[in-house]
Amino acid sequence: MKTSIDKILALLNRYNTSISYLSQIIGKDRRTLTGWLEKGIEPSYDAKKKICDFFRYPYSIWDCDDNEFAIMLESLPTQEINIIDKGYEGALSYILEQEKTSRFVIQPRFPGPTYRDFVAKSPYKASTSEEAKRLRMERSKRILDYSFVSHEWYSLESLLRFAFSPIGNFFTKKQKILILQTVYETFHDNYNKHLYLFDSHATKVFGMDTIYISINKDKGIMFFKMPIDSLIVEVSNKALVDKMFKHFSSKQQTPNHIPPFYSPQIIQMILESLQNDESLLDFYCKINNNTSFGKLFANQIAPESLNS
Repeated sequence: MKTSIDKILALLNRYNTSISYLSQIIGKDRRTLTGWLEKGIEPSYDAKKKICDFFRYPYSIWDCDDNEFAIMLESLPTQEINIIDKGYEGALSYILEQEKTSRFVIQPRFPGPTYRDFVAKSPYKASTSEEAKRLRMERSKRILDYSFVSHEWYSLESLLRFAFSPIGNFFTKKQKILILQTVYETFHDNYNKHLYLFDSHATKVFGMDTIYISINKDKGIMFFKMPIDSLIVEVSNKALVDKMFKHFSSKQQTPNHIPPFYSPQIIQMILESLQNDESLLDFYCKINNNTSFGKLFANQIAPESLNS
């Protein structure tokens, strides 16, 4: 049967948590915790209780057999999952409430609905209620406000598809230009806004660029939209929320991306290419010749196209 130390090591591995971080959780210095792990010293009740509280496991995790422990380790307690199924308007209201003062989101595609709704009608709904229209406009006005703090991640592939691909693209050239102008004006020279353009092909981030994910570290929750219309899944497992937040905020863990300081410049360059009727290859050549991000963009484009 696994000892408490074995189970602590399994938890550290399960959630990719460092010894230093765990020492902060239990209120001990790193040297003390390392001593416990190396010498197999049984942690105190208080330390084990703090570990359970943080990772949201019942205290019985320390007394259960190995099979029960394995099941607990891989499962997410049901009370930490909340399904929001209140229809389209209810989903919009929920998002507005959770992102009331700021937001940290990974968008499924470019542009986000904030910028789309400000310029064009949603292509995904033939008709919506007046309440839905009001809520969408409220969301757009809030996020476009200069003082609203917003961290937004988009894949470079979705940005290039929006600008240059005729497949699955519902926007006219005029609408594309207006949307890009809105995005540029929102993020340019504004420390409250942070635009991250990441390479979804360099590392395994499958799923991160296909669903809307919103992380609220202060509240200890994150939520994502299901592929079923208007259904939202809220997760309140603090360890999982912290891990997701760290993945998109830690310098060592974030996917390869264009830093927020340079992202408005990229948006401006795409805007100019559209205005001048330039092709994807023309745009890539400008990026490769005038910035240090040529490799990031090359990862999004078929090699044959680059050699043509």
